[in-house]
Amino acid sequence: MSQPKTIGELKEAGWQSVPVKHEIRRNAIARIRSGEDLFPGIWGYDDTVIPQLETALLAGHDVIFLGERGQAKTRMIRLVLDLLDEWLPIVAGSEVNDDPYNPVSKQAKDLIASEGDNTPLAWVHRSERYGEKLATPDTSIADLIGEVDPIKVAEGRYLSDELTIHYGLVPRTNRGVFAINELPDLAERIQVGLLNVLEERDVQIRGHKIRLPLDILLFASANPEDYTNRGRIITPLKDRFGAQIRTHYPTDVDIELDIAEQEATMPEADVAVVMPDFMSEVLVYLSQLARQSPHINQRSGVSVRLTVSNYETLAAAAVRRTLRTGEAAAVPRVSDLDALDPSTLGKVEIETLDDGRDGEIVGNLRKEAVRQAFTDAVDIEVQQEVVESFEEGRVVNAGDDISSVDYAALVQEVPAFARALAELGYESGDLENPALVASGIEFVLEGLHLSRRLNKESAAGAAVYRGRG
Repeated sequence: MSQPKTIGELKEAGWQSVPVKHEIRRNAIARIRSGEDLFPGIWGYDDTVIPQLETALLAGHDVIFLGERGQAKTRMIRLVLDLLDEWLPIVAGSEVNDDPYNPVSKQAKDLIASEGDNTPLAWVHRSERYGEKLATPDTSIADLIGEVDPIKVAEGRYLSDELTIHYGLVPRTNRGVFAINELPDLAERIQVGLLNVLEERDVQIRGHKIRLPLDILLFASANPEDYTNRGRIITPLKDRFGAQIRTHYPTDVDIELDIAEQEATMPEADVAVVMPDFMSEVLVYLSQLARQSPHINQRSGVSVRLTVSNYETLAAAAVRRTLRTGEAAAVPRVSDLDALDPSTLGKVEIETLDDGRDGEIVGNLRKEAVRQAFTDAVDIEVQQEVVESFEEGRVVNAGDDISSVDYAALVQEVPAFARALAELGYESGDLENPALVASGIEFVLEGLHLSRRLNKESAAGAAVYRGRG
């Protein structure tokens, strides 16, 4: 159906104006009834954050998210846009998305008074009904609310004329969703101005007071540490939010792995990349151990972005090795894990007392992650079978310079390796892929070493595994 082009046609079509919070509530109710997911792509919040957020939207509340970095706060806010109607009519030429039935700006009011039902309309897509501002100490009232435009004054208008105002981000998001990230960083005097326009529905710009009854769903985010120490949210503004929702990092390995696989961008190359599950789990364990480590600054948090970045880095390291060896497929190995040091150190903050030990701390976390992933994956009896195969003096070389074919040969020589690979989820067809077999065997060897069941001698990227007898 073609969209009405004037207010008269809009009335004939039967369109009804509703506040933005009612619009979101109506669409949310419809999607919940139909069993649709309101926040697709958000993992690990099904029983915690999402029910609270859905309740807040149904209640028509403004929301503040409290949580450390990398906890999908901004992503959830942006997904709320999908609950808006796809198209919204506004008075043509309006800078603040004026409702044809209830305009707020002088420009729209004057136009409707002059044209009546012939007032032209424009249609705004829901993607354009979103405003976002990162709160910084230098953010001004002009940025958020507006400022007198000197060019309009130079054209002959009086300062007292509302038409001289250049509207800021908040008014331009009228009838939409507005988000302020890191709200405690916003100067208190600016928070007061924001409260005034959202609660009292008026604003003063350069001494010129105007009524501005905006229709906005407001979101804000804050780091709990910053909220209490670096800055604060003034009490009247905090009281403006109907819901305060605490976000968190994934507590389940599988959920964080799903997030990493969803967000990671795999390297583009002629070489296919295959990421074994046990190597992915090592990356998740590394992040979760970092969140518990006394050597890592927990106030700054350990984001899920660490897992995503390490996932991409490990894949790239495998591609780099494969390009040098000329093999057909890139399958990450334990010997590729050294490449994670730069991507890990770029995402965590080492405690001041541990300055200079960055590499050692990350290396220990990496080893413990491999050990935990191995212990969880391989049964103790199968581990013992592999260890027994080394009792007669068997020695296995490992490292970048060992070809996948050499690793694959071990499966024929030592049947216990085949049983260990089966514990890792390998099927009979996987044993025909030398690169996949190489990855599994390196993981088993390193896991047994870190479990203190095999000895390991390493130098210059190469390693030798032997029995402890």
